Order: sequence, then C-alpha cells, then structure tokens
Amino acid sequence: MSYFVYMLECSDTTLYTGITVDVKRRVQEHNDSAKGAKYTRVRRPVKLAYVEESDDRSSASKREYAIKNMTKKQKLKLIDSNTLLTKFV
Repeated sequence: MSYFVYMLECSDTTLYTGITVDVKRRVQEHNDSAKGAKYTRVRRPVKLAYVEESDDRSSASKREYAIKNMTKKQKLKLIDSNTLLTKFV
C-alpha cells in the first residue's frame, strides 16, 4: 500500500502538511467534514498544493516531519517542483 505526503494551501494562504493513503478523500474531508484537521476546519476551503508518494507509513511520516520543519519559502519551492499533483487534481 502506498502512502502519500500532501500539502494543502488554506484560505488564509498558510500551508498544512499531512499523510494519507487516499489523497482525494482526505482533501474532501479537510473541506467538508469533521474528519478534517482542526487546523484546516477554520481555514476552509483548502486546495491541494503538493503530493509525494512514499513506500510505507514510516517513510511518509519521516518525510512529513521534514516538510513541516521547512520554511515557507522552502515549501513553496517544493510545491513549484511538484509533478505528481496533476494525478490528483
């Protein structure tokens, strides 16, 4: 099973990073249900800005942690280099 690390751009232009096995479902949850993260619930609508595939949960979690520790400038550069995003939009 593949895991995905994703970044969302919130309505206030902040970025949220998470992991999931189903990107489309997770983005919908962030926008439309109580299952979305507390952080994104008050910053709706959110849009998918970045997706990266990982082989397992452990590597996805480590990558999520690394991305969360990046500066916003570094995250935006990562978003600009994203090629997998079109598969999910």
